[in-house]
Amino acid sequence: MVDDSTDPTEHDESYFDPPRRPSRFDAGVLLEPLRALPVRRALVLRRSDSVTEAVRLMQREHRGCVVITEDGTDASPLLGIFTERDVLLRIVDRGKNPVTLPLASVMTADPEVLSVSGTIAHALNKMSVGGFRHVPVVDEDHHPVFVVSVRDIVEFLVEAFPREVLTLSSDAAVRVPRGRYGA
Repeated sequence: MVDDSTDPTEHDESYFDPPRRPSRFDAGVLLEPLRALPVRRALVLRRSDSVTEAVRLMQREHRGCVVITEDGTDASPLLGIFTERDVLLRIVDRGKNPVTLPLASVMTADPEVLSVSGTIAHALNKMSVGGFRHVPVVDEDHHPVFVVSVRDIVEFLVEAFPREVLTLSSDAAVRVPRGRYGA
């Protein structure tokens, strides 16, 4: 005789599996302060420093940009930013000599900035809308504190969701060509 009063899932193998965590993104992560990101102090130079000095500093420190102030310290207001993209578009593409070229002539003056009290959502919005890979973060006196990069945000998200990101199969990482080349 078969007992029909038992739970039909009792013999189902999936019944014994641990419950699955929801794979939904926690939007609260975006409200984290910018200081939650794995950032480092900004690399600061003077507007009179040469492009070669900037590029060497960026290479040595493995960074994609430097910020520019009048005296080359973070104790004075931000004047500009110089990025690896500027090297390609404003120097190499125009055949200029980086040894004698001052940063003031190729930097982005008065760049878009974020407040030190901003959130990760603020950074993502500014980067997405403006097409920026690096955004300086300034204090209330407009002094540079650090620079947020896309890489900083990606590292933060991987730390926040390690299981969802680091356990993907290699088959899931198929690249789909897009309209633009590169990273």
